[in-house]
Amino acid sequence: MARKVLYERTGLPDNHVSQTFLEALRRNVHVRKYSYWSVVYESGVVTQQLGSVCIFVLCWWLMETGTLAPSQLFMSSLALSFLCYCLYDVIDGGTGRRCSGRTRLADLKSVLIFLSFTYGLSPLLKTLTETISTDTIYAMATFMLLGHLLFFDYGANAAIVSSGLSLNMALFASVCLASRLAGPLHTFTLITFACELFALWPLLQKKLKKQSTGCHGVLTVLFAVVVVTALALVAPACAALAIVLLFLLSFLIPLWLIKLQLYKDNIHGPWDEAEIKDDLSGVLR
Repeated sequence: MARKVLYERTGLPDNHVSQTFLEALRRNVHVRKYSYWSVVYESGVVTQQLGSVCIFVLCWWLMETGTLAPSQLFMSSLALSFLCYCLYDVIDGGTGRRCSGRTRLADLKSVLIFLSFTYGLSPLLKTLTETISTDTIYAMATFMLLGHLLFFDYGANAAIVSSGLSLNMALFASVCLASRLAGPLHTFTLITFACELFALWPLLQKKLKKQSTGCHGVLTVLFAVVVVTALALVAPACAALAIVLLFLLSFLIPLWLIKLQLYKDNIHGPWDEAEIKDDLSGVLR
C-alpha cells in the first residue's frame, strides 16, 4: 500500500498522479433529496411572512386614508395579542416560563412599560423624519421591508439569516411610515402593531409549526386568503399580482427546485480537507 507522505523521496515527479487517485471519488454524499410536497409545505413560512408584511402595509394605508381609526387597530391587535399569548402559554405548557423564571406579572409589567414609553415617545417619532421628503421615506420603508423578508429566519441554516437584523429593519420601516400619519396616536398604534406582528407573532408561528403540521398548513391558507381578500377590496390589480406571486412561491418555485436537483453534482475524494474525528477534548484542556 502506497504511503501518502511529503517528507520522503519516492523517485516520482512532483506532479505525479496515481492511477488509483479517482477510485475514492464519491458523488453527492451529503445531498438531501427533497419531495415536491414537502417543499410546498416549507414554503408556507415564506407565504405567512409575506402576508404579515402585506397586512402591515394595508393597515398603514387604511389609517393614512382615514378608513381605519387608530383606536380600532390598537384594540383589535391588543385583543389578538392576548389570545395568542394565552395560546402560546397553553402549547408551551409552562416549560419556557419555568426555564426563564418569568411570571405572568412580569410579562404584564413589561407590556405596560413598553406601551408607556412608546406612547410617550410617539410625538418625537412623529416629527423625527419631518425634514426628509415623503418619496425618500417610502423608498426607505420599501427597502427595509424587503430586507426584513430577505434576512428573516425561515428555519434554514444559512449565513444570510439574521433575526435581529430582520426585526430592526421592520421596525425602522414602521417608524418611517408612522411619521407620515396624521398624529401621535396613529404613530403609537402603528409602531405597537409592528412590534406585535414582527416581534411576537413569529414566536407563536414557530411554536405552532413545531406542534402541528396541519395547523401550519391552515395558517398558510388563512394568510393567503386574508391578504388577497383585503387587497381585492382596496386595489384589485394588487390582488391579482398577489395571487400570481403566491402561486409562484407556493407551487412553481418548489417545482423548479425539484427539477434543479437533477443537476446537482458534489464530488468528494482524497483532495478534501482532513477531518479530525478523534476526541481531542482531553488534549486541548
